Amino acid sequence: MQFEAEHWFNGSPRAVATLMTNPQFYESLALPDVSKPEVLETNADDQRSRLRLRYEFIGGLDATARRLIGGNRLAWIQEVVVEHVAADGEVTYSSVADTRRLRGSAHFDLQANNGRCVRRLKGELVVAVPLIGPRVEQKIVPGMLRRLDIEAEAINNALAENR
Repeated sequence: MQFEAEHWFNGSPRAVATLMTNPQFYESLALPDVSKPEVLETNADDQRSRLRLRYEFIGGLDATARRLIGGNRLAWIQEVVVEHVAADGEVTYSSVADTRRLRGSAHFDLQANNGRCVRRLKGELVVAVPLIGPRVEQKIVPGMLRRLDIEAEAINNALAENR
């Protein structure tokens, strides 16, 4: 399922990118229905920053989703890569249990605009299960977009605190 999001920030693209790849920012971020992240890897240089996190879904699942994951816990790896020179990057999602069944990615741009920054994100989430995959995608994507909105609000709050 395709998805898009746009978020405005009161800071520069570089300041937003720094927060998007800061493990401490995510460790302090409270997102609905997911665990605090486990930081798997982080690295940065002048050209690129990368952050890999492991999340677990702790909210309620409907019957279709419970059948899909069986007795497993729904956990995934989220990776954020920011290319600093181009002010863009990728966010990828992949299931810990089976990367073929649940995966997603989104490209984003960070563009300066009158002292602010806009992040435009376009991506796709895939639940590769015959017949029920599209229904499950329709249930997952709204929650994912809500968590992106909460993340954006927290980025703005952190930018305001750092002024």
